[in-house]
Amino acid sequence: MTIRWLLPCLLPFPLAAQADTTDIQAAVDTLWVVVAAALVFFMQAGFALLESGMSRAKNAVNVVMKNFMDVCLGSLAFWLVGYGLMFGDNPTGLFGQSHFLLGNAEHLDYSLLFFQTMFAATAVTIASGAMAERTRYQAYLAGAVVICALIYPVFGSWVWGSLYGGEGWLAQLGFIDFAGSTVVHSVGAWVALAGIIVLGPRLGRFGEQGETRPLPGHNLTQVALGGFILWLGWFGFNAGSTTAAETTIGLIALNTHLAAAAGALGVLLTLFILRRPILLTQNVNGAIGGLVAITAGCATMEPLFAVVTGLVAGLTVVFGTDLLEGLGLDDVVGAVPVHGFAGVWGTLAAGLFVTGDLFNPVQVAIQALGVVAGFLWAFPLALLMYLVIHRLIGLRASTVDEQRGLDFSEHSEVGYPEFQGEILHAGKE
Repeated sequence: MTIRWLLPCLLPFPLAAQADTTDIQAAVDTLWVVVAAALVFFMQAGFALLESGMSRAKNAVNVVMKNFMDVCLGSLAFWLVGYGLMFGDNPTGLFGQSHFLLGNAEHLDYSLLFFQTMFAATAVTIASGAMAERTRYQAYLAGAVVICALIYPVFGSWVWGSLYGGEGWLAQLGFIDFAGSTVVHSVGAWVALAGIIVLGPRLGRFGEQGETRPLPGHNLTQVALGGFILWLGWFGFNAGSTTAAETTIGLIALNTHLAAAAGALGVLLTLFILRRPILLTQNVNGAIGGLVAITAGCATMEPLFAVVTGLVAGLTVVFGTDLLEGLGLDDVVGAVPVHGFAGVWGTLAAGLFVTGDLFNPVQVAIQALGVVAGFLWAFPLALLMYLVIHRLIGLRASTVDEQRGLDFSEHSEVGYPEFQGEILHAGKE
C-alpha cells in the first residue's frame, strides 16, 4: 500500500497527473520507427560483406568503399531532393512538390525521413554488387546520387507518395507493395541491369563461344554472414513499414522469416532436382530472394502463402541466374535475379494471395501494371544515365586496372596486404 502511494511522487509530473495516451503512443511509434530504421541501416553491413565476399580479393576494398560511400552521398541527396519528390505534396499523382531539404518540421516527419533514407540507401546499393569488379569508383558514385535523388523517389511517389497531400497514381489504383518489392528492390535491380549492359562482362567471364567461366568470390563465409545480417535487417525493413507500433508487426515478421527460409529451400530443391552442386552462394541468394518477394505482401497474406511466395522465389533465383548467363550478362552477385525477378514475382504474389480476396484477377492486373511501370521508368532512365556517365567521365575501368584490381587502382590500398604485397610494391603505371 505504501509503494502505491509513493509511485505518483516518483514518476514525472505529466505521468503522475494522467499522461496523454496520444503522446505516449506517438513516442512508442517513433521509437519503433527509429529502431526499425537502424535495423535497415545495418543491412548495409550485410550488403558490404556479401558483395565483397562474392568478389575477388583484389576488389574487396573497392566493393566495401562503394557500399560505404553510396550510403553517405545517397542519404544527402535523398534529404535534399529525393524525400520531397517522393513524399511531398503530390497533386498530380506523379511526384512530390514540397518538403525538400526538410527542416523546421514535425518530429514525426524527421523519423519518417530517417526511415525512408535507409530505404533509398538499400535501393542504390543493389546496383553496387551487380556492377562490381570493373566499375570506376567516381562514376559509380555519380550514378548513386542520381538514383537517390531522382530515379528511386519518383517511382516511389507513384506508390507511396501521399504523406502530405495528393496520392500517387498507382496508389489510386490500389497497387499493393507494402514495403517495396517493386518500389525498392525491382527498381534497384532494373538500374543494376542497365549498369551491367553498359559495362559489359568482366574480363574472362565468358569464352569466345559464349561459354560461362566462373570467377568465384574470395570469401564465402563472409557471404553467409552478410546473408544473415540482411535477414536480420529485413525484420526492420518489413515490420518497420507499419511506421507504428501495431499488433500486425508479429504477422509481418513471421511472414518475412518463413519466406526467407522457403526461398533457401526452393534453391536447395531446385539444385537437387537438376543434379547441380548445392552452392552456398545460391542458397544465400535464395533466402534473400524469398525476403525480396515477401516484401510486397508481408502484411496482407497468411503464413502459408508466405511460404509459397518464398519457394517460388527460390526457383526464380536459380532460373533467373541461368537466363542472365545465357544472355551474356555478368551480374557478380546475382542482384537482378534476386531483387528484380524475385521482386516481380513477389509483387504479383501480393495480388494473388490477399487475405479474404484470393486470386482476384483485377488486383493481379493492377500488380502487373505496377511491375511494368517500374521497369519502364527505372530501366530506360538508368540506361541513359550510365551512357551519359560513360561518355563524360568513363564508367568502366581500364583493362590494366581491372586485371590488377580496383583496390589499388582506385584507392591505393589492398584488402590483404600480407598476401598482395607485390601489387603495392609494383606501383601505378
